[in-house]
Amino acid sequence: MTLDPNSTRRFGIGEWYGRSFTDLSDDERLALARFKPDKKARLSKTERDRLIALEEKAASPSPLKAAETTRLRDLRQKKEREQASNQICPFKGLSVDAICTKGGGVCSLRLYEKRGDIAIPIEDERGGLRALCPSRFHERNAVFQWAGESILGDANPHLVGEVGFLESGGTIDGSEGEDVGRIDMVLVKRNLPADHPMQWCALEIQAVYFSGPEMKVEFDSIAQAGGAKLFPTKLRRPDYRSSGPKRLMPQLQIKVPPLRRWGKKMVVVVDTAFFESMGPMESVPEISNADIAWLLVDFVKSADESRFELTVSRTVFTTLERAIEGLTGGTPVPLQTFEERISEKLSSRS
Repeated sequence: MTLDPNSTRRFGIGEWYGRSFTDLSDDERLALARFKPDKKARLSKTERDRLIALEEKAASPSPLKAAETTRLRDLRQKKEREQASNQICPFKGLSVDAICTKGGGVCSLRLYEKRGDIAIPIEDERGGLRALCPSRFHERNAVFQWAGESILGDANPHLVGEVGFLESGGTIDGSEGEDVGRIDMVLVKRNLPADHPMQWCALEIQAVYFSGPEMKVEFDSIAQAGGAKLFPTKLRRPDYRSSGPKRLMPQLQIKVPPLRRWGKKMVVVVDTAFFESMGPMESVPEISNADIAWLLVDFVKSADESRFELTVSRTVFTTLERAIEGLTGGTPVPLQTFEERISEKLSSRS
């Protein structure tokens, strides 16, 4: 999409800390525009894991030791401070107290039309949300349930994150066996017999980056306007070139070949707008003939109109080779055209 400074259509905040931007009140938008999270109050991953372990032990018949009781109390107090000084993310799995760690809390972009100074959502085929945050795809664990049921026959698989699958062979600056590549998430089928081979698939989530000024510019403008539903003051757009060919494609080129040799599938979760931004891909009708299962999601208004809900839209099965063609998303120009462009650049130097 060309960035036209005079355009009456611009991308702006679609969801803010999980809530629809246009359905917030002026007071709510003002509060979010002024909100500053306290990052120092957040639990570290080590602290969070320790808190979970201690809570589980406290609920079991085994009594806590004195030091464990003190540690549990301290971690609970820190968690209370964390919750009070940060916004809650409603999408991170089924947790009811996961905080948002994305700067500014903008979950998605949405295309708006200008009417005066007010932003009016576009209602045509370009009116859908563009997810900016990977956590946006975790809502209700729906994508994991679909992938588990469709690929593994288990709608409630184990979820295992950050599993190393590439190791260094040793370099001048690296140790042999060093972890140099990871599968972001692995879904493992439950309740198999002890001697049964493990059944699993890999899953990759890809949100879109955006190009343009940082969102703080919009927050400041909204605050100055008292929380009004302002038309975006700056030009931004979803950057599918950076998100697709530059980020997602190398991930697939690295991860899918070993998965294919192992007889395993890769599930790639994107929103419909992301998928449709790519070039055409020849699909295959059955997952058995595919390397990649593209899981496309949409975001539809909830019954009370206050937020959007993730829905699984459709699936597309492709080989790795066809996926790369689609992610590349371009057709080479004729040789003559290319050489004319070289000549134009040479002429501009004179």
